[in-house]
Amino acid sequence: MTFNRARFRGIKAGYRSGLEETISQLLTAEGIEFEYEVDKINYEIPARIAKYTPDFKLSKPGGFWYLETKGIWATADRAKHVLIKKQSPEIDIRFLFSNAQARLYKGSPTRYADYCNKHGFRWAHKTIPPDWLDECRQ
Repeated sequence: MTFNRARFRGIKAGYRSGLEETISQLLTAEGIEFEYEVDKINYEIPARIAKYTPDFKLSKPGGFWYLETKGIWATADRAKHVLIKKQSPEIDIRFLFSNAQARLYKGSPTRYADYCNKHGFRWAHKTIPPDWLDECRQ
């Protein structure tokens, strides 16, 4: 296992990854209030009830939205989000990938961005789009 400075830095700062820490710093620098991993969303995996904790909860007019940061997007995690979207379509979960062009698995023709488009997920590559940040300021 190799040493990952960004992950270590993120964990030291109270996050699960370096990307999460970077995004928290960006949101703070932009003057945007957020909460980190404060909610649990129920969803059902066939034969059992499970819980999911989104990374960031951000305010928007009339409610809030969740920002999920992803470096590696594992198969089980993708399946979880498809179930959540199907069972709770009113929940606004958006993805921020460290590399949206990463393939689902070695040799896959499908990239993370393609998967999101296919399943109707909003996504971004490396940084939060300005229009997403603008929603938080309204």
